Amino acid sequence: MVTKDQVLEALRDVEDPEIHRSIVEMEMVRNIAIEAGNVSVEIALTIGGCPLRTTIENSVKEKIMDLDGVQSVDVTLGSMSDEERAKFTEKLRGPKAATSTPPLLQPEVKTQFLAVTSGKGGVGKSTVTANLAKALANAGLSVGVVDADIYGFSIPSIFGVKKQRPTVIDDLIIPIEVEGVKIVSMDFFVPENNPVVWRGPMLGKMLRNFFGEVHWGDLDVLLLDLPPGTGDVSLDVHQMLPKSKELIVTTPQMDAADVAVRAGLMGLRTNHEVVGVVENMAYFQCEHCGEKTYLFGKGGGNRVADELRTEVTVRVPLAAMGDKKSPLFAEESIQGEAFEELAEAMMHKLGLAASVPAVEG
Repeated sequence: MVTKDQVLEALRDVEDPEIHRSIVEMEMVRNIAIEAGNVSVEIALTIGGCPLRTTIENSVKEKIMDLDGVQSVDVTLGSMSDEERAKFTEKLRGPKAATSTPPLLQPEVKTQFLAVTSGKGGVGKSTVTANLAKALANAGLSVGVVDADIYGFSIPSIFGVKKQRPTVIDDLIIPIEVEGVKIVSMDFFVPENNPVVWRGPMLGKMLRNFFGEVHWGDLDVLLLDLPPGTGDVSLDVHQMLPKSKELIVTTPQMDAADVAVRAGLMGLRTNHEVVGVVENMAYFQCEHCGEKTYLFGKGGGNRVADELRTEVTVRVPLAAMGDKKSPLFAEESIQGEAFEELAEAMMHKLGLAASVPAVEG
């Protein structure tokens, strides 16, 4: 006959899909009852309207049904009390730090930070950020993205989660995860299409909240999609993240390259290493004959790299979007291959190559 201890042990393998922690570890399992092979269990969710309640319920049923002697499983989904929720949040946050510095910014944290920036809008900086994040996640890294382009946020749209909202437990935000990437954006917290009319100090506070009030878990790398130019937000990020590296995005056009150089110089003058240049929309390649057409000319990437004493890490070709709805490129496309190349280069630049899990077989 199955026992309560066996049921509890089986449920240790069930993770909350948002926080990736065991429901047993997080004390979400309540009231296990067993009668003649029929198991009843109550699961306490953080909020009553948990968007992944069905996923959790099905996982619990599957694990219990795998036990010998179990004939049926009944799962009741409840919600935590205020006291239980506070305890849950405390477990997620971990021990309180002796300083007011957000956990992600503590000196001992091993997360690497990479700020993706450009001199002007329209060069595809956010698309580069999103596809690089996806490629890094595909390589086996734990990846997060802060959409720090407060006025022109577009990361949620690129990932196809614009209409979603993150779960908030007390004052702790659980980032939305898609394509293996955890995402936080101002877009999640303002009414649709409403402008953000904030001054510099308010923007800095919001960014600090993204570091301190979000449960990122153990990240290998956090990408920051910075606004174009050298304004308040970019300066705040440079001050908050003294160890962040910089990746500059430009197009082949010289006017884009000139302003990209200024963005890179800001990083260098605040002691942030520029680890490479992405020349986006570098050329169009015919899918039939392979001929490359340089619609926007040549040389912008080299100009930026020379001025900043770095290298053009990758040249990303234009894509004929057609009916394609997502700016996330398939791995087998020539753009996807370019982002895999970029991800590999960034892993080495950030010292993360050793963090990639070994492939068995």
